Amino acid sequence: MEMGLGGLKVLVTAGAGGIGLEVAQAFVEEGARVHVCDVDRDALAALPPGITGTYADVASRGDVARLFAEAERALGGLDCLVNNAGIAGPTGRVEEINPEDWDRTLDICITGQFNCVRLAVPLLRASANPSIVNLSSVAGRFGFPLRTPYAAAKWAVIGFTKSLSRELGPDGVRVNAVLPGIVAGDRQRRVLEAKAQQRGISFSEMEQAAFAAASIKDYVTARQIADQILFLASERGKTISGQALAVDGDLQMLT
Repeated sequence: MEMGLGGLKVLVTAGAGGIGLEVAQAFVEEGARVHVCDVDRDALAALPPGITGTYADVASRGDVARLFAEAERALGGLDCLVNNAGIAGPTGRVEEINPEDWDRTLDICITGQFNCVRLAVPLLRASANPSIVNLSSVAGRFGFPLRTPYAAAKWAVIGFTKSLSRELGPDGVRVNAVLPGIVAGDRQRRVLEAKAQQRGISFSEMEQAAFAAASIKDYVTARQIADQILFLASERGKTISGQALAVDGDLQMLT
């Protein structure tokens, strides 16, 4: 399918690895111009051709200001912001969670999105095809025991997204959230291992429990998430806004 993304100017946060890098590479394959940020200097140094990068922590407004200055120079404007940066946060009962871990999870997973959006909007208003895609999670739809900081942040992303859609719609800027389910990779494995340890069960038992409430009992891939984001950023997605779109194998609950 021809996506019509040639020349699109895209900024992806946390784009030097994992889902973010998959998204960045998918845009490049479609002819887009892509700038990323990350806190992993080694990963930034190893970015593939066609992707430029900036060291930046989205929780730092100073870093984000520098990021947008460098992204604007590299891209010559902005058509699409992909707010991908996030951390898993702690696993544990709410009374056991370190308040600093709570603060850091929300600082990155939701305040980081605000920090980027507030600087992106003036640039997006000048675009002929402006969009924002915020990464939430299925944890933004369900209760998620032992993962309250992460779930709280991801629920907030959906409220942020829907409010932005209403606010920015008159400017033609569409805003959507993508909600990945159980994503293949080291980060998801660490989360399942931590929950298995907390519950005193094996990793295999925890994995089976995680998929028990899904219609499609398989991991989501980073490329599947990237494909959804590309569609939303394309002309084909031009009337889709304010949506929380799950890529999750039809999960019905989180355990």
